[in-house]
Amino acid sequence: MEQRENFLGLHNLVAPIGARKKAKRLGRGESSGTGKTSGRGHKGQKARKSGNVRIGFEGGQNPLSRRLPKSGFTPLSTKSAIVNLKHLADRFEADAKIDPAALVAAGLLRNLRSKVKVLGIGEPKSGFKLHVHGISDSARQKIENSGGSIEILA
Repeated sequence: MEQRENFLGLHNLVAPIGARKKAKRLGRGESSGTGKTSGRGHKGQKARKSGNVRIGFEGGQNPLSRRLPKSGFTPLSTKSAIVNLKHLADRFEADAKIDPAALVAAGLLRNLRSKVKVLGIGEPKSGFKLHVHGISDSARQKIENSGGSIEILA
């Protein structure tokens, strides 16, 4: 059996030139460029051997994140999907029954889980029958003036 001289195998792989970098040798005399302070500058907490402190640490002083006032949170379940009267007028016929399922079918609502609030921007067609979770005063007035009815869902 003949042997191949230029056979490439795991035993004779060589890294390309420049792929392996020598480690920086710290503290080996001033002429090395990283002697004396070994690249850590002069004094201070970061010049010490255990000087790397966590992000936001201010040396024991009360940190900024704790000094600033905190405000509460808004639970996701209370946010309502907003629908304006002008969109209802564009997508629905007069005297239509409008509930969350109809709004999803019309493309005004993403899913049935979100609560619906109607705002009074625009003018409604003659009387919609609204079944929604919330409605603004101006929208309520416009719907009732046009002969529509409103039922608030729980």
